Amino acid sequence: MAAPSHLKKSLGRNLKDNYLKHWTPEDKTATAMGADMEDMLTDEHVRSVQNLGLDPDKVEVYYNASPAILYEQALRYEKGTSITATGALVVRSGVKTGRSPQDKRVVDEPSSSRDVWWGKVNIKLEEASFLVNRERAIDYLNTNDRIYVTDGFAGWDPEYRVPVRVITSRAYHALFMQNMLVVPSEKELDEFEVDAFPKPFVIYNAGMFPANRYTEGMTSSTSVSINFERGEMVILGTQYAGEMKKGVLTVMMYLMPLRPSRNLSPAVRALPLHSSCNVGKDGDVSLFFGLSGTGKTTLSADPERYLIGDDEHVWTSTGVFNIEGGCYAKCIDLSREKEPEIFDAIRFGAVQENVVFDPWTREVDYADVSITENTRCAYPLKFIPNAYIPATIKSHPSNIILLTCDAFGVLPPVSKLTPEQTMYHFIAGYTAKVAGTEMGVTEPTATFSACFGGPFLVWHPYHYAEMLSAKMVAHTCPAWLLNTGWVGGGYGVGHRCPLKYTRQIVDAIHDGTLLNLPDSSYETMSCFGLRHPKVQVKDVPSAILNPQEAWEASGKSAEYKEKVRHLAGLFEKNFEQYAPQCSEAVVKAGPRTSFEPEARK
Repeated sequence: MAAPSHLKKSLGRNLKDNYLKHWTPEDKTATAMGADMEDMLTDEHVRSVQNLGLDPDKVEVYYNASPAILYEQALRYEKGTSITATGALVVRSGVKTGRSPQDKRVVDEPSSSRDVWWGKVNIKLEEASFLVNRERAIDYLNTNDRIYVTDGFAGWDPEYRVPVRVITSRAYHALFMQNMLVVPSEKELDEFEVDAFPKPFVIYNAGMFPANRYTEGMTSSTSVSINFERGEMVILGTQYAGEMKKGVLTVMMYLMPLRPSRNLSPAVRALPLHSSCNVGKDGDVSLFFGLSGTGKTTLSADPERYLIGDDEHVWTSTGVFNIEGGCYAKCIDLSREKEPEIFDAIRFGAVQENVVFDPWTREVDYADVSITENTRCAYPLKFIPNAYIPATIKSHPSNIILLTCDAFGVLPPVSKLTPEQTMYHFIAGYTAKVAGTEMGVTEPTATFSACFGGPFLVWHPYHYAEMLSAKMVAHTCPAWLLNTGWVGGGYGVGHRCPLKYTRQIVDAIHDGTLLNLPDSSYETMSCFGLRHPKVQVKDVPSAILNPQEAWEASGKSAEYKEKVRHLAGLFEKNFEQYAPQCSEAVVKAGPRTSFEPEARK
């Protein structure tokens, strides 16, 4: 399939970079380095490339191919690919069925080094090692009979969007990224190189080919490395498509706080967020933050509101936009009764990863996790009936909702947060694993992920929290902490807060019921200092809203106090890693085992 002239030039540069090192000084002097690839390639140079195992005349380029063509390609050339009864494309991602965060690397280079939060999330990689991986990836891609190139945008707002180019050897990956990026118009494609600043961010996905584990900085045959200065990402040794999606988020996590300028105040700069977002019919915007199992997707999919996006957004000086052009939903135990919008979005054009289906009827068994529990589906945002398209709005958030699933059963179902408490709990990113879900877990286990997206952060978490707080203050946006977990006791004793109550609490946030409650209707929780309602809210009983009252009703007052102090201690321990970079006010806004309500007023 013919590629436009701008793509030919770009691919020519990639190929030129790959074999230029083999040219003699006479070759370099005699050749116009700015010429097009077709003008540069003599028969001798073609033979030279062929000697390296490459044949530029053989590689067939599929550029922004239609879903139908990508279906044909995947079914013909990619083992394990099928079509389901609903028309979705089922694919296999190989050995890796999830991300490999331990294999993620960020190049330590002058333009970004002082900004990056170095450590276990962002592990340093030398430029030389990145170039070795890059050459290895390009060598592999250019030895394929066909490659797939997808151009798109990260972000719906033309002022902030980042052009992204994906080069891969699998049609499945191309279709996946067509769904996850914002699809350019025909005019935008023609001007794609011109619109870039100064060029697209390029993802070289050679995931079918392993990294060399003896390359300095590698710890396995899998490598996912990002170079901000070059504007490139290289993937080796993993075919899991989620690496591309989260790679783009990582890029946005770095670039957006620099927009419009790093010298502007935190309230003005663009804030990237790992969150879902919806908007009411009156234009009121809500941001939902939460780790897996907290209800972020379920609660943001409100039939009375429009969905802007389910996972990644940016809050700018003018409003909010979705980073993605689609959704990447979990499929485990999916049903039309539980999540009808997601269930019905799985049709022609959608990509389903690692699901099990009946070989005769092609009906997917969403309860079968024999391949992996991390079964997924990627589909365009337009497949959701109440999607807000284009997914950008010139309104600032009216509410910030932090979600947690507290399996210890001590946090209130809803708490009204101060700006400092918001920063603290945003940085902490708490939820809990339930006993029995993993081998050896016999009681609830606290889980913390900074900013509810720790693996994708580039700057220090306080940097994002400071921007969030500044924007909340500037736009008078309240924040709430919602516990969708256990009430009346921890896991195995109490019960999970009924979804109908949680939905009513969210409704009470949206319609102003909670915001308009007088201060006398709130009371302060010991150790945590959280202010929660002590009166009934809509149909939610006061006994549900007050954890201590719920525990005391079961005759477990002493156990409640013990669990509160235990969880507060876990928060304190976790926050020790962030405290040195945080203000004293933020540190003091968090839970402390020694604090009683009177001390927090």
